[in-house]
Amino acid sequence: MIEALRDSEIVNKVGGKFKLTALIQRRWLELLQGARPMVDAKGLTEIELIIKEILEDKIAMEIPEEGELETEEPTVGE
Repeated sequence: MIEALRDSEIVNKVGGKFKLTALIQRRWLELLQGARPMVDAKGLTEIELIIKEILEDKIAMEIPEEGELETEEPTVGE
């Protein structure tokens, strides 16, 4: 399953290496916090599970539109 990371299919599916890395990191954190796997996890490591979820289109990177971005105004201490 790790071999899939060497293939350009998974990189193209999510839109690039950096987006793939960010997606893997976010999903890994979700799994560590108790999220349930979206595919059969029997005998798979966490990274293999995440790769399988991506390849089966169970998870994807959502990029907010420009108007959806929230900006926080800095607060000034008193």
